[in-house]
Amino acid sequence: MDGMQQCAFGAGRAGGAFDPLTFIQQPHTGLRIVSWLFSLVIFGCIANEGYINRPDEVEQFCIFNRNQNACNYAVSMGTLAFLCCMAFLALDAYFPQISSVKDRKKAVLADVGTSAFWSFIWFVGFCFLANQWQVAKPEDNPLRAGGDAARAAITFSFFSIFTWAAQAFLAFQRYKLGADSALFSQDYADPSLDAAEVPYSSYSAGDGLESPGGTGSYQQSGDCGFDGSAGYQRQEY
Repeated sequence: MDGMQQCAFGAGRAGGAFDPLTFIQQPHTGLRIVSWLFSLVIFGCIANEGYINRPDEVEQFCIFNRNQNACNYAVSMGTLAFLCCMAFLALDAYFPQISSVKDRKKAVLADVGTSAFWSFIWFVGFCFLANQWQVAKPEDNPLRAGGDAARAAITFSFFSIFTWAAQAFLAFQRYKLGADSALFSQDYADPSLDAAEVPYSSYSAGDGLESPGGTGSYQQSGDCGFDGSAGYQRQEY
C-alpha cells in the first residue's frame, strides 16, 4: 500500500508534513510562480501606462490603437490569471494531503484543462495586442508615451503561452502516472484514515492469510504495479 501512496499522481502519502523546499523545487510549482509574475507584469503595464491621450485631449484612450477592448482584455485576463495561479499554488500545497485517488484525479484533470485554457487565452491575447499595436497611428501618441509598457505586455503575453502550455504538459504527465498504474482503483482510501471509514481491509504478502479457496495467498508488490497473471486459483476436489 505504501508503494501505491508514493505513486498516486506524483504525490506522497497523505498526512505527511509539508516541506516548503520540496514544494518550491517541483517543476510545476516553478512554472506557476513564473506565470504568476508574467500576469502581474501584463496587468501592471496596462493599468499604469496603457491609457494615453493627445496633448489637446482630456479623455484617455487605450494605447493599442485606441481600442478599449484590447486594454480591457489584457487587464482582465492578467487579473484572472494572477488569481488562478494563486489558487493552483494553494492546491499544489494541499495536494499531498488528499487521501482519495479519485479526488486527486479530479484535481490533476482540472490542472490539465485550466492550463491548456490559459495557454489558448494568452495566444489570443498576444495576437490581439500585437495586431492592435502594429496598426496604431503615430499621431495618436505623438509623445511616444507608454511604448515600453505596451511592448512588455505583448512580450509577456507571448511567454505566458509557453509557461501555461508547459504546466498543462506536466499535469498530463502526472495524470498518466496515476492512470497507468493498475493499482489505482477508484475505491482506494488512505490507510491513515480511521478503520471504520475504509471500505475494505487489504491483505499484505506478510500476513500469511490464504484466499477463500485456501490454496493461494494474496500478493501485493511494493511498486506502482502488480502482476495479475496468476489470478484466482480454484480448488479441485
